Amino acid sequence: MTNVVVVGAQWGDEGKGKIVDWLSEKADVVVRYQGGHNAGHTLVIDGVTYKLALLPSGIVRPGKLSIIGNGVVLDPKAFLEEVARLNAQGVSVTPQNLRIAANVCLILGLHRDLDALREEAAGRGQIGTTRRGIGPAYEDKVARRAIRLADLNDRDTLEEKIERLLVHHNALRRGLKQPEIDPADVLAELDAVSEEIFPYADHVWRTLDQTRRQGRRILFEGAQGAMLDIDHGTYPFVTSSNTVAGQAATGSGTGPRTIDYVLGITKAYTTRVGAGPFPTEQDNEVGRRMGERGHEFGTNTGRARRCGWFDAVMVRQAILTGGIDGVALTKLDVLDGFEELKVCVAYEIDGQRIDYFPANKSEQMRVQPVYETFEGWSASSYGARSWSQLPAAAVKYVRAIEELTGAPVSLLSTSPERDDTIVVRHPFEV
Repeated sequence: MTNVVVVGAQWGDEGKGKIVDWLSEKADVVVRYQGGHNAGHTLVIDGVTYKLALLPSGIVRPGKLSIIGNGVVLDPKAFLEEVARLNAQGVSVTPQNLRIAANVCLILGLHRDLDALREEAAGRGQIGTTRRGIGPAYEDKVARRAIRLADLNDRDTLEEKIERLLVHHNALRRGLKQPEIDPADVLAELDAVSEEIFPYADHVWRTLDQTRRQGRRILFEGAQGAMLDIDHGTYPFVTSSNTVAGQAATGSGTGPRTIDYVLGITKAYTTRVGAGPFPTEQDNEVGRRMGERGHEFGTNTGRARRCGWFDAVMVRQAILTGGIDGVALTKLDVLDGFEELKVCVAYEIDGQRIDYFPANKSEQMRVQPVYETFEGWSASSYGARSWSQLPAAAVKYVRAIEELTGAPVSLLSTSPERDDTIVVRHPFEV
C-alpha cells in the first residue's frame, strides 16, 4: 500500500487536476485537504473538459470515493452549483461517492462581501485575492467563531453562533461604512442549503482510518502551490492556508505516517496569478507567447496569468519545505519552438548571490535572477507518451531541471489529455 500527496511546487496552476485525475485510476479514495473554491482544476478526458473548483479531481472517475477534508473552507452555494454543473455533464455526485468532513468550516455571503470590501479599500496595496471569501472564512475558523457543517443540524446552537459571528462582522462593516447584517438573513442563507448539503456530512477521519487499515490507496489532492503557503510562500501575497504536504494529514484527520510519497507538480516554465514578487517574469513577447500557447487563464477567475522562465531556486526550496519525493513536470509542449530557454539557477540581491528565496518582502521584490541558457527544440513534444518521442534537446532540458532542483522527474505531461503522460516512476508503485 502506498498513499500519495500531490502538491503544487510553484504558485499554483501547475496542472494538478490532470495529474490527480491520472493517478486516481489506481487510488480508492481522493481527498481535498485545504483551500476552497478559489482553486481551479481543469480536466480534459476524451475531449470533454471538466472544470472543478472545490470537488476532488477523482470525482469524475466512477467507483472512487471523494472526500472534502476539514482543512477546506466550503462555500455551500458554490458547492451545490458545482455539483449541478457536473451532474449536467453526466458525472454523478451523491453522498455515496462524496463525503464532506462534518467539522469543515463554511464560507458565507458575509465572507465574500468582506473579501471584496477589503480589496477595494486596499487600493494599490491589494494582494490579489479571488474575492471568494476564503481568507475571511479562515480568519473566523482560527478565531473560533466559524459556522461548521455539523452546526446545520443543531438549530438551537446555530442561532447563538450566528449572533456571535455577527458581533465581529458587523463591527468591521461599521468601520467600512457598510450596513449591518441581520442574523435572520444569515440563518435564511443556511436554511436554503442545509437540506441539500447536510447528507454529505461524515466523520471522514474514521473513513480514512478504515481505508488505511483495509490496505486501500489514498490520494491527497492539494490546491494552490508551495509558494502560496501561508508560512512558506511569498507572504503577504499568499493564500490563507498551508499548501505544503504536511497539511494533508492535519486537513483530513489522519496521521503523518499515512503519507508514503509526495509528488510535486511543476510546469516546465513558471506562472503566477495576481500580485506579488515574480523574479523570472517575462512581461514581453516571450511571456505572451507562453501565455497564449499554454492557455494561461485562471480556471475560475478567467484572469490572465503572468508567465516567465523556470525558477529552479524556487522549486528547489518548495521541494525541501514540502518534503517532495518526485516531480511531475507539466506543459513541456508549451516550450516547443523556442530557439533557446532560460532557467533561473540563483538570485542576486544588492550584488550578493544567494541560493534561496528570501522571507522578507522587500528583498523578495529586489531579487534578480541568474540564468543558465539551454538549447531549445523545433520538433513537437505535444502528446508524447515515451522518452523516445521527445526531441533530444527536450530530454536534456528535463534532465537539467532534475539536477537543478534535486528531485527526480517521476511523471512528464505533454498535453491536457489524461493519457498523454510519460511515466518514469509511478508514485503508487514506489
